[in-house]
Amino acid sequence: MRRKDRESSRSFAEKIADTCEWAVLSMVDPEGAPYCVPLSIVRQDDLVYFHTAKQGRKLDCLRYSPRVCLACVGDTSRPPDQFTTLYESAILEGTAEEVGDEAEKIHALRLLCQRHTPANMERFDEAVARSLAVTGVWKIRVEGMTGKCKK
Repeated sequence: MRRKDRESSRSFAEKIADTCEWAVLSMVDPEGAPYCVPLSIVRQDDLVYFHTAKQGRKLDCLRYSPRVCLACVGDTSRPPDQFTTLYESAILEGTAEEVGDEAEKIHALRLLCQRHTPANMERFDEAVARSLAVTGVWKIRVEGMTGKCKK
């Protein structure tokens, strides 16, 4: 990291990953072109889970090159009397893999729903029964994580 004065701790980066509204997943497609997509994520220890369709450009990229980078942005603000942005962010790097085990898939979906739609959890089992077969779940094994902020 070039700006060491803005570097934050691993626990700070974990907090950002755990609370960001969404994250942007960066990949490379089979033609070597960059591709990124926003995701709803949930982190458990050194794994980050996300759900997806069973086909599409994102999956083509992940299957071609599973090495990924995930950018998480926390709170931001722009002071009205300055030409700057105050921010907090985390960058996670790792390897993505599809979750094939049904129990782990359901566990990951439960974690995602508990984080992003907690008020709807009473309908979780019904939703999973209806859509599990057509829902893909992937995980990123986090191999590196950095946090950064300007306050």
